[in-house]
Amino acid sequence: MKTLTIIAVALLGTLVTACATSYQSKGFSGGFEDTQLASDVFRISFSGNAFTSNDRVQNFALLRAAELTLANNFKYFAVINSTDQSRTETYISPGSATTSGTVSAYGSYSGTTTYDPPQVHTYYKPGVGLMVRAFPNKPDGIFAFDAEFIAKSIRSKYGIQ
Repeated sequence: MKTLTIIAVALLGTLVTACATSYQSKGFSGGFEDTQLASDVFRISFSGNAFTSNDRVQNFALLRAAELTLANNFKYFAVINSTDQSRTETYISPGSATTSGTVSAYGSYSGTTTYDPPQVHTYYKPGVGLMVRAFPNKPDGIFAFDAEFIAKSIRSKYGIQ
């Protein structure tokens, strides 16, 4: 029984990791959205599902910022504003009743009814919004990310091609 429990926990851990939001355009399970506000300014958001960590959401938002920076012929970007777009959702599963019993040879019934009440499930879904400005050269006086380095680093960490 102990071995079965260990296997079940390991499979659950694998399932949870596999169900986390992947790096993708926003869809049913989350992802990124972006809007170009000026030639060098972008608004990016990344939302995850209930199996996604805060770190993963933040990293994927930075990856999107790096990709947009490079795609628009810039080399560096600075985060000029960041907002927490996380949310909590609640789902209430319905209750149920199960009756089981036996009928004797004389027609009498003996049984029990089991009632399971409704269950409240609360899910935390992380999200982040970034406003970034891109630069062709490393700017003086402000912290800026090297877009190529960020893109390589985050893609490597998550096995993204």
